[in-house]
Amino acid sequence: MTDVNSVNIIGRLTRDLGENDFGYVGNGQARANVSIAVNRSKKQGEEWVNEVSYFDITIWGKTAENLKPYLTKGKQIGITGHLKQDRWEKDGQKHSRVSIVADVVQLLGGKSDNGSDGGYQQSYSQNQQSAFTPRNNAPAAPEESYSEEFPEDIPF
Repeated sequence: MTDVNSVNIIGRLTRDLGENDFGYVGNGQARANVSIAVNRSKKQGEEWVNEVSYFDITIWGKTAENLKPYLTKGKQIGITGHLKQDRWEKDGQKHSRVSIVADVVQLLGGKSDNGSDGGYQQSYSQNQQSAFTPRNNAPAAPEESYSEEFPEDIPF
């Protein structure tokens, strides 16, 4: 069986994309480094509490260039990508860090700069420049009901 390294995550950008977060590497390829906050609700005693996790994301190439003006604090984005582990040694101490490398980035909902709802999702990937999907035209998920009980005869 082959190994799988795949990540799907939705969160909000923790800061605007600054000068130190965007640049070009030696081969001329653009790179944007962003951080997202992801909320997870969990029950603690009798009440629900939010647990926040922060993830570093690296966006490469044309995707980084195209998204540069839209990567602003609070913007909700969806990422499909893979995990990357960096290891290094400094002052005799070994360090390790895991980040997410984005393969596809979607700008999701939320308010635009002028306060109006954009009404679309915009997706960027290394293979595809952009795709617009109107929210109101998305097909509804089929309604199905599932029973907790299984039939006596399971065919396997």
